[in-house]
Amino acid sequence: MTTRFERLLRVLAAAAFLVLAAPTSHAAESAPPSREELAKAQALLDGGQFGEVLDALRPLARRHPENTNVLFLLGLAAMEAARRLPPDAEEEREALLDESIAALRTILVDRPELVRVRLELARAFFYKGEDSLSRRHFERVLAGEVPVEVAINVQRFLSQIRARRRWIGYLGASLAPDTNIGAASDEEIIYILGLPFRRDNADELTTSGVGVSLWTGGEYQHPVGNRLRLRAGVDLARREYASSEFDETNLAFHLGPGWLVDPRTDLSLLAEARRSWASTSVNNDAAGARIEARRRLTPLITADARASWLQRDYRRRNDLDGHVADISLRGTQTLSPTVQVESAFGVSRERPESVRQRNRSRRLRAGVSMILPWGITTRATAQRRWTEYEGDWSFFTQSTAPRKDRTSTLSLSLHKRDLTLYGFSPQVVVTHEERDSNAQIHDYNRTRGEIRFVRQF
Repeated sequence: MTTRFERLLRVLAAAAFLVLAAPTSHAAESAPPSREELAKAQALLDGGQFGEVLDALRPLARRHPENTNVLFLLGLAAMEAARRLPPDAEEEREALLDESIAALRTILVDRPELVRVRLELARAFFYKGEDSLSRRHFERVLAGEVPVEVAINVQRFLSQIRARRRWIGYLGASLAPDTNIGAASDEEIIYILGLPFRRDNADELTTSGVGVSLWTGGEYQHPVGNRLRLRAGVDLARREYASSEFDETNLAFHLGPGWLVDPRTDLSLLAEARRSWASTSVNNDAAGARIEARRRLTPLITADARASWLQRDYRRRNDLDGHVADISLRGTQTLSPTVQVESAFGVSRERPESVRQRNRSRRLRAGVSMILPWGITTRATAQRRWTEYEGDWSFFTQSTAPRKDRTSTLSLSLHKRDLTLYGFSPQVVVTHEERDSNAQIHDYNRTRGEIRFVRQF
């Protein structure tokens, strides 16, 4: 176990080193541009002569690639020039917006606390139609000390994003080293009918390896009326390991109406269908419905609620057929333009035909994400899950008490947000999970990692 864990740490340490050492926009800066050059560019910008501003600033940006003033004026000029192009100049418009986004992003690599720069970046994403990214930056702007009129304008942008939302998409891939792929127990002593038995070669009962993951999906929201949308979406995830018994594919569809109840509240009722291909015994299909609600309680606090009910049918394990119900509540608060916290609580209930497999769970999660200089975003999440089974597990426990599991999960991630290749950015995630059960055969320790390349459309 130790050897596998050390291998995993070496792989992830190497990945983190590559992410941190990846080239950024840093470069040796020559003497700063003169006041006269900057004053001239500002005067041209104020006069609406955006083409002339770009002609003056592009050579300066090449000579001073880290100068905040030059990059900020260049970003503004490129964005305003793009806005004033005729509708048929789409290619030129996209190029100018890309130039604006690149300049403003470069500033935020080392100065993520600059609210004005983040505001202009949010606007550039908005004009380009990348609403998910635009919304994310606008929401962080509201956590800064901005004038009332700026906050009002930001709320207007957010309202427009909400009203015009149509497509949402994502795509990602990763390498996934794992010390215990099947979450198997390596306990040396287990209890059967209350008697202890020693397992031979317990450390060989777990399997480690490096998998490959791919996930993608999207949703389209078709407007039916001013406040009514028809939502249709699909999600697909695939993971493969050297041993095919751990390969897994998950496919899910959802369809249903969504209402913009008021300026701060969304509500959806969705039909849902899922199919899972995994090891032979756990292939299953599921169908049911879920309700989703979101409300912005304040400009900085958002609450999400979800309730779902699914009927799950296994293709080769009829004793596991049954329904699964789940309710979850989540709150997110933006403390500052660079810090965001979240907390969540959930309960679930599984009612398969096998009485011994019926269970109830509670879970509690807390997390914090921080945008740091050097183009790095970090995130830490901790979760605790309590699961109690209803059936008779005395065969595997020391007493007649029902089976009880306690699962703790800690996850840490490192994202190099300024390094992109065809829109993909690298992210390293390490997750450690432990389950403590009075049915010792279900105890396990697991450390897994992911070296991700993610893109959001």
